[in-house]
Amino acid sequence: MKVYVIGVGLIGGSMALDIQDLYPEAVIFGVDSNDSNLNEAERLGVVHKSAPIEAVADADIVIVAVPVDAALIIVPKVLDLINDNALVFDTGSTKAAVCKIISNHPRRKQFMATHPIAGTEFSGPTAALRGLFEGKTNIICEVEKTAFKLQEKGMQLFRDLGMRIRLMEPKAHDRHIAYVSHLSHISSFMLGKTVIVKEKHESDIFDMAGSGFESTVRLAKSSPAMWTPIFKQNKKQVLKSLEEYIANLEHFRNLLEQDNFEAIFEEMQNTNRIREILNRQQQRN
Repeated sequence: MKVYVIGVGLIGGSMALDIQDLYPEAVIFGVDSNDSNLNEAERLGVVHKSAPIEAVADADIVIVAVPVDAALIIVPKVLDLINDNALVFDTGSTKAAVCKIISNHPRRKQFMATHPIAGTEFSGPTAALRGLFEGKTNIICEVEKTAFKLQEKGMQLFRDLGMRIRLMEPKAHDRHIAYVSHLSHISSFMLGKTVIVKEKHESDIFDMAGSGFESTVRLAKSSPAMWTPIFKQNKKQVLKSLEEYIANLEHFRNLLEQDNFEAIFEEMQNTNRIREILNRQQQRN
């Protein structure tokens, strides 16, 4: 089995490592615009060999794990190059744009629009982790537009990786993910900015920062090269989520100004329900 991973960073690299373990006969080829990333991926054993993008003509599976703006260029190009039996899937955090751009491609049936909801704040080949996808959810959009035989091929791979499958329409995916992922990253980035601007001496931040700050700002270490295109592609839904979030922040500020600490207590107590909701979701899964 010949697997081509385009983008040998956290997601693509982690998938490559797991595929090597699951399918010892597989040959993993790395494709990346960054030569140093490719060299590092080979050195670490994340991929077996590097290859130019044109080599995907020989692929059984092509994994496109690149920033979402690059995916709009690369996915159609890969579909132009592949053979008639190859499966192509992307791993991007937005789905409407990529589904739209290849909607009329002659090889649309060979593409699966997927979003494995897994990751860390780190990037590059050194961030690749075995077992990253175990127990994680993989959102698949417009699955009915993929040829059934290739659907089966993709679903089997995802199950072997340990992922749960959820089917969703692209616009619904982008709307929901704006709240539970994209807004979280914006909040983390802006909290980090607020503290950096306010605290002129880094030692003050590190001396006083507790585990609460560290966990909340963790996502601010994520790659701007990856996240700026996500915010651009999902601008409409991100703006909606931001409007609601800012309204809640302003409401909290107004309660503070009014010394209404009873209402603040009730706000926080009601929000504690998030723990029960998440626990129920974990039990269902």
